[in-house]
Amino acid sequence: MKTARIGNVVVGEGMPKVIVPVVGATREEIIAKGEELSALPFDVVEWRADFYEDALSLPTLLLTFADMKKALRGKPVLFTLRTAKEGGMKEIGPEAYVDMNIAVADSGLADAVDVELFTGDDLVRRAVGGIHRAGRTVIASSHDFRATPDKEEMIRRMRRMQELGADILKIAVMPQSMTDVLTLLSATEEMFRCYAERPLVTMSMSPAGVISRLCGEAFGSAMTFGAVGKTSAPGQIPVEQLNTALKILHDAG
Repeated sequence: MKTARIGNVVVGEGMPKVIVPVVGATREEIIAKGEELSALPFDVVEWRADFYEDALSLPTLLLTFADMKKALRGKPVLFTLRTAKEGGMKEIGPEAYVDMNIAVADSGLADAVDVELFTGDDLVRRAVGGIHRAGRTVIASSHDFRATPDKEEMIRRMRRMQELGADILKIAVMPQSMTDVLTLLSATEEMFRCYAERPLVTMSMSPAGVISRLCGEAFGSAMTFGAVGKTSAPGQIPVEQLNTALKILHDAG
C-alpha cells in the first residue's frame, strides 16, 4: 500500500498520526489557537475553516490562513471547509466549494485538502486534479452524523474515493449502538485487507465510538483525531490521553 505525505508527516507507516482541529470563529481566535498548538505533541493541524466567520471570502481567508501558519511554526495543515450537508457550518454550492479548495491548494498554504465524496464524481475529479497540480495531498471524506451505514456501503464509499484519485480515504459515522461501532471497524479491516491502495482514516463518532479512535491501527486506520480544547466532532478526546493510548496499543502490536 502507498503511503501519503501531509507536509513532513508520512501517513500509512508507524503509529497512527494524530490530527487536532482549529475551530475558531475569528482571526484572533484562530491565531491564538495556532500559537497554543505550535509546541504540543501531535502530527497535523486540521483547520476547520467553516467555523471561521469570513470563510467564504477567499482573500480574507487566505490572509488569516497565512497568519495561522506562522503561529503554528511549521506544523502541517489540512484545510477543511466542511459543508452543512456533511455536518459543517457553511452553506456553499458545489462549484464554489471545489473552486475554493483548488484556490487554497494553489496558495501553497495547505499541505492537504479535504474533499467531500458526495460533492459528485465529476466535481471530485476536478478538485483532485487541481489540488494535485498544486502539489498537495487530497483526503476524500464521507460523514454521516445520523447513523452508521452497513459495512458494504462504507467499503463502497472508500473504494470510490480511491477510484477518484484521493491520496487518503476518510469515513466518519455515528453509531446508534456498539454493534454499529463493530460494523465500522469490520468495514475498515476488510477495506484495508482486500482493497486499500492508500491509507485509511475511519472513526465512529460520539462517546460510544471512542474506542474506534484508539484502536484503529489494529484494523487498518492510519490517522485519528484528538482535541486541545474545543472539538470539531463528538467523541474526540484530549490529545495527551490519545497519544498515551496509541503508544500502548502500537507497542503491544
